Amino acid sequence: MRVHLASDHAGLELKEQLVSWLRARGHDLVDHGSFVYDDLDDYPAFCLRAAEAVVDDLGSVGVVIGGSGNGEQIAANKVKGVRAVLAWSVETAELGRLHNNANVVSLGARMHPVADALSFVEVFLSTDFTGEDRHQRRISMLSDYEQTGQLPTLPPSAAGGRPADDG
Repeated sequence: MRVHLASDHAGLELKEQLVSWLRARGHDLVDHGSFVYDDLDDYPAFCLRAAEAVVDDLGSVGVVIGGSGNGEQIAANKVKGVRAVLAWSVETAELGRLHNNANVVSLGARMHPVADALSFVEVFLSTDFTGEDRHQRRISMLSDYEQTGQLPTLPPSAAGGRPADDG
């Protein structure tokens, strides 16, 4: 599998360990930086490139890494067509793929021991989307919104007895 990687300075060490770990498992890697420790670098410069590459490289996935993983996930999700999840457990990594068909996983290098972070990536890469109608319907709502800017219709139960305000 082709994996696009990116990190800022806070995620650089974990990314370097991940590169070796992924190569040993036969994955094809594209590293979008950072390449040297610079505590003044900015994660969007790297994460946006990795996220765009995932969209342009059908079937690939991305791994973005920072101190907490929060900003990196936000940056990746700014790219149309990306569904990035922040993995903070094996279960969140797995559910990101199973239910959300996520194509990018974000990791917080300062939040987890290396072994845990590697297990999140392993599960993310080895899990497939279920394809269940309810999950596909939700992904389609998000994709439609991304394309049109139109909010999805509220279900009748959301109105709580009041008329739905669809703007």
